[in-house]
Amino acid sequence: MFDRLRSDIQCILDRDPAARSTWEVITCYPGLHAIWLHRPAHWCWNHGFKWLGRFISHFARWFTGIEIHPGAKIGERVFFDHAMGVVVGETAEIGDGCTIYQGVTLGGTSLYKGAKRHPTLGKDVVVSAGAKVLGGFEVGDGAKIGSNAVVIKPVPPGATAVGIPARIIPSKEGQSADVTEEAKPKPKFTAYGITQDDDPLSQAMRGLIDNAASQEHQIALLWQAIEKLSAVQKADDCVPCDAARKEQFEAGKLNELVGK
Repeated sequence: MFDRLRSDIQCILDRDPAARSTWEVITCYPGLHAIWLHRPAHWCWNHGFKWLGRFISHFARWFTGIEIHPGAKIGERVFFDHAMGVVVGETAEIGDGCTIYQGVTLGGTSLYKGAKRHPTLGKDVVVSAGAKVLGGFEVGDGAKIGSNAVVIKPVPPGATAVGIPARIIPSKEGQSADVTEEAKPKPKFTAYGITQDDDPLSQAMRGLIDNAASQEHQIALLWQAIEKLSAVQKADDCVPCDAARKEQFEAGKLNELVGK
């Protein structure tokens, strides 16, 4: 038991640069208090003391601002950072080493009692501020959920989910698609589900813009070739007056609007 308590404290010291001492973590981190209060609540829930489990979780909600249903399963080294307004549903499962920020909801979309209504987070998942993960699906190991994303489908291991509804940025060579360089042999912790890759929708839009610009360029070349052939054959009426002999498609400005 004491080893687990030490592990709870150490994971915060490892992941939060604002944590200056063990005493500060023990006394001033509501995420840690929520974890410690959840354990007796979960024990009561699993041993038939349903009301007592709910009452402890209700007290923890009032005391910490974090609402964790006593039926939820939480692994080791889980860190609720800031975490005001976090809601974790009854059938949710949070794997070892996960980090969850403020305003996160691990919610359900089904009203059937006894069904798996809430998500399962694998190991070392990061769920960023304001994200909503809704449904009884799995989020793979090492995945990241971007801030304010609404995730309604499974997320593969190592991938990053961003947007509303969330779009998946897959991992590259089995590694998470984040901005932090990896430290060997163990990857360095990265916060807030940040990714160095563009949003998939932006990538698609830029692809369409580039394709349209390329087509206009080819059309302009064709009209210029036809104009030259017409001049040689002295047939001026071969080129209509509204022929697009010059490129006017502003691909650069459109790409700037789409953004990175």
